[in-house]
Order: sequence, then C-alpha cells, then structure tokens
Amino acid sequence: MIDRWRSVRDRWLTSPAFRRWASSVPGVRWIARRRARAVFDVVAGFVYSQVLYACVRLDIFERVAKQPPSIGALAAATNLTQDACEKLIAAAVSLRLLERRGGGLIGLGALGAPMVGNVGLRNLVLHHALLYTDLADPVALLRGEVGRTRMADYWPYAVTDSPAAAVPGASEQAGTYSALMTSTQTLIADEVLAAYRFDKHRLLLDVGGGEGEFIATVAARYPALELMLFDLPPVAARARVRLEERGLGLRSRTESGDFFNVPLPQGADIVTLVRVMHDHDDARIVGLLRNIATALPLGGMLLIAEPMADTPGAEPVGDAYFGLYFLAMGRGKARTLKQMSVLLADAGFGDIRQLPTRMPLQTSVVIANKLS
Repeated sequence: MIDRWRSVRDRWLTSPAFRRWASSVPGVRWIARRRARAVFDVVAGFVYSQVLYACVRLDIFERVAKQPPSIGALAAATNLTQDACEKLIAAAVSLRLLERRGGGLIGLGALGAPMVGNVGLRNLVLHHALLYTDLADPVALLRGEVGRTRMADYWPYAVTDSPAAAVPGASEQAGTYSALMTSTQTLIADEVLAAYRFDKHRLLLDVGGGEGEFIATVAARYPALELMLFDLPPVAARARVRLEERGLGLRSRTESGDFFNVPLPQGADIVTLVRVMHDHDDARIVGLLRNIATALPLGGMLLIAEPMADTPGAEPVGDAYFGLYFLAMGRGKARTLKQMSVLLADAGFGDIRQLPTRMPLQTSVVIANKLS
C-alpha cells in the first residue's frame, strides 16, 4: 500500500503540470522553493566545499578572527587580486562562513567560527583534496576503472592484507596519516569521555591507537588508569615519543605489529577501537575482534568509537560521505548497530549497547563484553 502511494507521489512530483501548480499556489509555494533549494545545494555541493577549502588554504578564518580586515587588506595578505578576493568573500558570506561588518570589514560567520583553532578540522578539509581528485569521475570509480587512487596511496594499509608490510620503510607516509588522525583524535576522545566512565577499569589497551592522542586525553581525566597502545611499528614508535613528551612514559607502554595477524598484548580489562573498524571489511574485522577477545579476560570490555550508518539526523554521513570515501580508499564501510552487533557476536562478545553521544554526527560509541 505504501509503495503504491509512493508510486503515485512520484508521478505527481515528476509532472511538469504539478510543478507549475506547486510553484504558484501560496500555501504550497514555500515547500516547492525549499525543495528546489535543497536540490540545488546537492548540485552545487562540490563548489561549496571548494569555497571552504580555499578559505582554509588561505588562512582566511584565522586572519579575520584576529581583527576583521577590509577586502583590500585581505587580498594583500592572501596574494589575491581584490576582485578575486571579493568573489571568494562573497561566496563565503553566502555560505555563512564569513559575514560583512560595518565599514566594509569582514568577520567570522556562524559556520566559519568552528574552524578557528581547530587543527583537526582544518587538516581534514585539506586532506579532502585527495578525495576530490579520486571523485573527479565517480562513475569510473564505481566501475573500478580508476586504478590505484590517491586515497589508497594515503592509507597504504587499507589496500593490502598485510598492512605491517605496507608501512615499514615508509615512516614519512606513516607520519602523514598518523598526524591527521592525531589532530582529529581529541574531538573523538571528548565525545567518548562524555559517554563512558573509565574509572572502573585498571588497564586500557588502545588498538590501532595512532600516536597516542586518545589515550593521552583519557589519561588526563583518569590518572590511576594504566595505558597500552598497539599499532604498526613506525606509528607505535611515534606514539612512544609523544607519550613520553606528555609525561606518560611511566604510565604507558607501546607494542607494535599487525593487529590482524599477531596476538595482542594481554592484561587489559578494556580495549578501545577508535575509528578502526570502519576502515576494514567484515572478514578482517571479525578476525580483529577475535584477536581482541583472546587478549581480554572473561567479562572484559570492548569500546568502539566511530561514525555509524543510519545515525538519526546524520544519515548522509554514513551512506553518502563515508560510502564514497571508503570506495576511494579501497575498502571499509560505515556500519549500522545491527551490522556491528553481528560481527561482535561472531567474535564472542555480548551485552552490546550503543551509548548516546553529544555529537552523533562526529562519532558513536558502542560497548560490548567478552562472553566466551
């Protein structure tokens, strides 16, 4: 019955006569205009993202945050002609990234303000230049005709079944992607800490923990918690240095290897996977989860933090953004709670729960206990 109604609705909405009627009737006109604007925003979305990208590359947000400048001053500071600078500013103002102030000055807009001082968000925007290159021909990407993508080169572990072999000897590359993850990790850690208390745990093992930003943030909140980190050798080496620099050398230890193929260190009563699962396909994740289960005692806790598919109010993040992102990367996907639960149960976990987070668009948190 519902499908039949939807078919009738589709015929109405695609009818030129209906569209003319909808755009002319006062009570319906605002709906038609709103939907027309939404469609155009989808069409123009790439251009909008490039406006943001240009502003980030030119440090526009930091410049106007310090002191609202004139167009002329901003043009000189960014090495743009005044005409080009005016075009960029007009575009950014229309997107609420910037706003015009009295005396012809330019200030921060409501959507530009979060960019100031947010290194993680800035680095993510700059990183998207690789994704945009891979999406230049999305049909070719979907058909598998692109060959090796820029995203695959950026995340070399994602397109091999032996990630440990992909990174040694490429410490510069490991440093590049680790730095991006590090710069965005604090935001995720804050969401996790708001959703879950670690005071009942003795030892935390962060698997795929990058340069240690997540466990360092947790450590600051829970000074009695001991820490372990496991990642690929060059990444774990960088983590060791950073943890020592932050005064956590005595509280933490780092171990290295391929977490798909070598046993994980034992002794932890909680393991965290922060933005790890969605980078890999189901078969590999089941192997990783079983490896984690082997390292945990009976009743031990696993905490997963990452964006998820079907998140209410943020559905495009999982299916549109991450769907194409992981396609360009070569593997991985955003999962629903149901899909994640199947993998966890297969690996011996139960009592699976999703905890509410303040910013579900940014990350979700799922916890589970080892049952067998």
